[in-house]
Amino acid sequence: MKEVFHTNYLHLITSVTFWGNILLVVVITAVTFLVIKKVISLLQKRISRWSANHENRVMHKVFLDVLKRTRVSLIFFASFLFSLQFIVLPGNVSGTIPHAWFLVLALQIALWLDQTVQSWLRYSLTSSGPDSHRNPVTTIILGLLLRALVWSIMILSILANAGVNITALVASLGVGGIAIALAVQTVLSDLFASLSIGIDKPFEIGDFVVFNDVSGTIEHIGLKTTRIRSLSGEQIVCANAILLQQTIHNYKRMQTRRIVFNFGVPLATTAEQLRQIGPMIEGVISKIDKTRFDRAHLSSFESDRIMFEVVHILKFSDYNQYMDVQQEINLCIKEYLEETGIGLAGPHRFVTFTDSDTAFPALAEQKRA
Repeated sequence: MKEVFHTNYLHLITSVTFWGNILLVVVITAVTFLVIKKVISLLQKRISRWSANHENRVMHKVFLDVLKRTRVSLIFFASFLFSLQFIVLPGNVSGTIPHAWFLVLALQIALWLDQTVQSWLRYSLTSSGPDSHRNPVTTIILGLLLRALVWSIMILSILANAGVNITALVASLGVGGIAIALAVQTVLSDLFASLSIGIDKPFEIGDFVVFNDVSGTIEHIGLKTTRIRSLSGEQIVCANAILLQQTIHNYKRMQTRRIVFNFGVPLATTAEQLRQIGPMIEGVISKIDKTRFDRAHLSSFESDRIMFEVVHILKFSDYNQYMDVQQEINLCIKEYLEETGIGLAGPHRFVTFTDSDTAFPALAEQKRA
């Protein structure tokens, strides 16, 4: 009888302990879940309030997006694992708790980092205006690479934590990556050239560039090619890798423009008139605000003219404005030369007529013979 009573008592104690543990786990899980949800909600409200009081709201928006990416299922699972710390578990079950914690934390951190990259991509592309120097193609490529890196590290970490030997897996992935890289070598070279263009920024959309016999405005920088609108109107498509191998002249970034031009006056111009031409040119150029006089010299004596070389520095790089300024300078020089009677030297040839008998005595002797 005592044995039956003792057995029933043990069953009762076990049953009470079992249901008590379940109740304790349920209560702690529910409380922890609600507390975490409440903390996240308060953080979202506080960040929204800070965002309204600051001009730079991008970081606040990214932080809000990251908080919204917190998964309810992972919060619940983390709360459940936390509640298991308050009860006694069998040895084989308690040994899996650290692995479960690592799985939950790794997944949630990967989701947060992935959302950070996505939000950075979205706000970077939407906030870039027409004057922005950010290359959207490079931004997207970097975002995709970062996301792939995040999830690759997460998967490998989980496998390593689960006891899987990832050394052979990483080695096989490396060999496969080398094989793929060799197969698509040309595409990858253009892809990395696009990244180099986006990071180093030798030119950007809207820049006027010249290389070899190509001159035009950059219209589009893609993953494989760059498209240039030439001055004659056609679109020129060039591979990124080949483009970076060229010596590129970027005229859009030219801050000033050094202009050198020449003109000639007749050989009959007197020395006194020649001395007055230099100061005249300096006075003409000095009156124009958009340029700065550098020098004006009598450079050389040609067979049919006297040459002057003039140098002035434009304070801008726009070609159309340069032509307007140069036209004004040329007209002023022409007006001065016409007023002083000097004039501009034109190409001409001197012809001298002589008596044939005097010029060619041998021919005259033959005629007389």
